[in-house]
Amino acid sequence: MTTLKTQDYSIFFNEKAYESLNKHLSEANYSKIFIIADENTNAQCVPHILANIDSDIVYDILEIESGEVSKNIEICVGLWEALSDYGADRKSLILNIGGGVITDLGGFIASTFKRGIHFINIPTSILAMVDASIGGKTGIDLGHLKNQIGVINTPKMVLIDTYFLNTLPENQMRSGFAEMLKHGLIANEAYWNKFKDLSKLTTDDVDELIYESIKIKKDIVEQDPLEENLRKTLNFGHTLGHAIESYFLSNPKKEPLLHGEAIAVGMILASYISTKTCNLATPTNQEIKDTILSIFGKVKFEQEDYNPIIELLIYDKKNEHGNINFVLLETIGKPKINCTVSNETILEAFEFYES
Repeated sequence: MTTLKTQDYSIFFNEKAYESLNKHLSEANYSKIFIIADENTNAQCVPHILANIDSDIVYDILEIESGEVSKNIEICVGLWEALSDYGADRKSLILNIGGGVITDLGGFIASTFKRGIHFINIPTSILAMVDASIGGKTGIDLGHLKNQIGVINTPKMVLIDTYFLNTLPENQMRSGFAEMLKHGLIANEAYWNKFKDLSKLTTDDVDELIYESIKIKKDIVEQDPLEENLRKTLNFGHTLGHAIESYFLSNPKKEPLLHGEAIAVGMILASYISTKTCNLATPTNQEIKDTILSIFGKVKFEQEDYNPIIELLIYDKKNEHGNINFVLLETIGKPKINCTVSNETILEAFEFYES
């Protein structure tokens, strides 16, 4: 897979990733390397990476608990203190090795420690490869509210090694497909169509789908790095998806959802809302629902869940001047931003999802 170059950094793949990392380490004169990982990636991924690093730079591993529960200010304080205790300085480098939580959190840690030190993202899940590690968004949650605190700051490079997909459980693999489906829906119908029958996909096909998905996101971000217009389309399915994810995370009666599982629901809801607001064709809406449910199955909602989820929409990052802004579809590959939606239509969308 060919290296993808952005305005600020490059995305390297497989063998080229380690060649590029070692070249960078030999030239950058870092004082020390700090690896941020969770217990899973520390055990399953860090040894593989260290075996491919050809450098005498001293390193320390900072391990945190896996999952969204670690994406908070308390963990940040612990990591900042650890960096300070272990002698990190302005010439230190952070390697973020993990899924979306690690790349979001680690990028934020690096961007704020001593007013900013270099970091490199090495995503180990599909979701992190195609979405979280690309585009420079870093951040943490505020309580159970997703991604409320953060900065946009780009890594020195992103290294994609699809070897790590062998370490993923099935639900994590499936979670990553949600962002890839989204990229097809907002940008490329031909790409979306490749997901109609995943049973026929080979390992090489998955590698190519990941590459195409990364390229779609890269091209969108380059045109609108600060999310003033076009980049907002990447939030398709996320307005309700994030609210659902937050609600399931904070409700002790609910089993927390993976990010992609919540976004999958959000995309089905946004697709239905698009039929009411943007004239998305009914057969297209049904196709979107059937395709997503064939991959993810259905999440169980109770009637009393709907209003608390809707109430969480006021915290969505796309909101402006008191308006809750949705990204919707006029057709596959043609999104529309800054759409306002009534609560009645949202409730109808839940009914459609359940039907």
